[in-house]
Amino acid sequence: MLWLHGFTQTSDSARRFRSILSGQRELLTLDLPGHGQNAQVVATLSETADQIVEAIPETTFTLGGYSFGARVALHVALRHPERVERLIVLGASRGLAEAPLRAARRQLDERWAQLLERQGTAQFLDEWLAQPLFATLSANDDERDARSKNAEGLANSLRHAGTGTQAWLGEQLSLLRAPTLALAGALDTKFSLEAKAIAASVPHGSYDLIDHAGHAAHLEQPEQTAAAVLKFLR
Repeated sequence: MLWLHGFTQTSDSARRFRSILSGQRELLTLDLPGHGQNAQVVATLSETADQIVEAIPETTFTLGGYSFGARVALHVALRHPERVERLIVLGASRGLAEAPLRAARRQLDERWAQLLERQGTAQFLDEWLAQPLFATLSANDDERDARSKNAEGLANSLRHAGTGTQAWLGEQLSLLRAPTLALAGALDTKFSLEAKAIAASVPHGSYDLIDHAGHAAHLEQPEQTAAAVLKFLR
């Protein structure tokens, strides 16, 4: 199983969640473009998807991801369906259906990117994690330390692979043949609806909501989130 981290995170993030999964499955992680050891890599979502399948030995695998990593995972499954055996997405987005909304999101991400370049990652993370999306996420020094520290890389990630750059995937999801589990924190209203919509769009789709958790459900409720993943894999 390959797990893809979220924006600002790295392959070292979500340690408790990953440790539970790795006790049951062979678990691989890697740093996505703009993050961690791959901070200097600049890539779109489609380019990232292609790079991932090139990095993994030529066999089928279970693919999972959170938020940014979930959007990447959807692109991998759509572009390389022959490689993805099962798909798990947490806090995933199909993208924005209307062009004006995508343009507005690109403008917002550009402002975040400029903030990164002006203030660096430490202050940026304070403001990024202060968003209502993360209101239920408790501070955790270990998880904070695992965040990516390269401002230029994160800014490039926003500009080249942010939600505003993503094509609307709504209709394409009907092409997916891999059994798919869409997860979201039950307190995360927006992405709970997305999880239900993704599950309904995929021929072999299901969804599950993680109680007492917001957007970063695998950080807030790692045991419950891992249990939902393992139940699906069984």
